[in-house]
Amino acid sequence: MQLTLGIKSDPIDRRFSFDWLFDLLAGEGVRYLQLGTFFELYFLDDDWFLSLAERARGKGVTVKSVFSSYRELGGFLTGDPGFEKAARRNWTRLVEIASLLGADFVGSSMGSPFRDRMETKEAGLRNCIRFLADMAVLAGGKGLRGITVEPMSCLAEPPTTPDECRLVMDGLAVARAAGGGAPAYFCADISHGYADADQRVVYDNFTLFNGQIPHICEFHFKNTDAIFNSTFGFGPAERERGVVKLDRFRSLLEANADRFPIEDVTGYLELSGPKIGRDYSDRKLGGMLRTSLRALREAFDI
Repeated sequence: MQLTLGIKSDPIDRRFSFDWLFDLLAGEGVRYLQLGTFFELYFLDDDWFLSLAERARGKGVTVKSVFSSYRELGGFLTGDPGFEKAARRNWTRLVEIASLLGADFVGSSMGSPFRDRMETKEAGLRNCIRFLADMAVLAGGKGLRGITVEPMSCLAEPPTTPDECRLVMDGLAVARAAGGGAPAYFCADISHGYADADQRVVYDNFTLFNGQIPHICEFHFKNTDAIFNSTFGFGPAERERGVVKLDRFRSLLEANADRFPIEDVTGYLELSGPKIGRDYSDRKLGGMLRTSLRALREAFDI
């Protein structure tokens, strides 16, 4: 497995332009972008995405992945036909966008049932697996290398536990064997563990990530606290208080390099950045991103 470094575009949303981000990445020697979703994305014309990809290439940046930034594509776990219709329409557009950009992968979290209707989770999860199998066929027809699903950190947002991860990947593998399409992978997150309602850690983030490795084609670099509540980057103070220890994570990757399903795995720095819309905070974003990217490049020699 060869690890490469990228960044997810979330923190520039309504704050800085993509050209600003491409310049930052070029200056830091980072080649890959995961395009995060935003409200207008689903309604922009095809030409906008073709232009974005061209501008990225002009700075030596490749849009390698497209992935949801919120929970806007989770309608198939709600049991609400209107939500399902919206999720299908937007997921379909996301696959089209990934193809326009020349990306390898496209994905999202699976969503969740409503907390007051958790008894619908099992049926909703089966429903979502069937839907994602359809999206895998569409993605394969568009030339993508795969679709991705993100394991999350609570029982309302499957898959979280090892059993749920196996259920989802086994279900999608069976569907692919029957109907074809692109393979399904995990877009994992090294900061995602599971703490129960009493804040008891049931599975730590390293345990869950390790179990997901046979299905991981990409992942998110984030730091977090002991119960996976707040997320932050890799500045000196953040590395001191966070539970994502980069040396331990590097050892985990090196020891399991032959378990990954593809050779070229990309880790994307995924941060929300400072509060949006304040003169005293917006200006800090560039420094925050550079600090974390440099820490990751140094820690992994990438």
